Amino acid sequence: MPLLPGAEPFRHDGGEVGVLVCHGFTGSPQSVRPWAEYLAERGLTVSLPLLPGHGTRWQDMQVTGWQDWYAEVDRALWSLRERCSQIFLCGLSMGGALALRLAAKHQEAVSGVVVVNPANRVHGLGARALPVLRHLVPSTKGIASDIAKEGVEEVGYHRVPLHAAYSFRRFLQLVDRELPQVTQPLLLLHSTQDHVVPPADSARILARVSSRDLTERLLERSYHVATLDHDAATIFEESYAFIGRLTRQESAPRG
Repeated sequence: MPLLPGAEPFRHDGGEVGVLVCHGFTGSPQSVRPWAEYLAERGLTVSLPLLPGHGTRWQDMQVTGWQDWYAEVDRALWSLRERCSQIFLCGLSMGGALALRLAAKHQEAVSGVVVVNPANRVHGLGARALPVLRHLVPSTKGIASDIAKEGVEEVGYHRVPLHAAYSFRRFLQLVDRELPQVTQPLLLLHSTQDHVVPPADSARILARVSSRDLTERLLERSYHVATLDHDAATIFEESYAFIGRLTRQESAPRG
């Protein structure tokens, strides 16, 4: 299937500091590409993969699951490790959950994590019914383009495939159990008004990670896809400053 316009993966070879950027559930690289390009323009090596089943049509996502999505970002991380001395993880929504699991699993290979409106659970009245409902109904209304800024659209699916939603729910349960294994510096930015992932998800993540260097920032003018919204510049600038602070600490002489 041909890719949707803007759904192409992005890669930039820059300096010794690498950044892996992860997009969200039913979305595409388009939703976080401005973030990736901002970091690339400042000399960082950046990898933004397209998750399997995404960026084409929602039916293609029905035959994928969390193992496929996680394997893709895991491969991208290993690729960055081959050429970079330090690696940071960035993610939006499910991309945030993927980044947190990578941090939990790869520990010393990851220098820091930045997440925007990270998901911690699947919400909605039908969430608990997914094990049965996914066999009866193939899809439900999409969640793309929750954006306050007028005239801005997210390239994502207009339908949510329920087999994939069930797998996503199981993945979030797994990530929640592994959050105490996240020890790296963490910058978490979340919208005060989000129609997809409520602030309670961010609060739970902040309470369960073991990071000592922990920063929370509120995004008061944006909805869920904040990386395309009014607060996008704040996200980009804060994440770059966060990475810069930690790379300076790493390179500072000791003694």
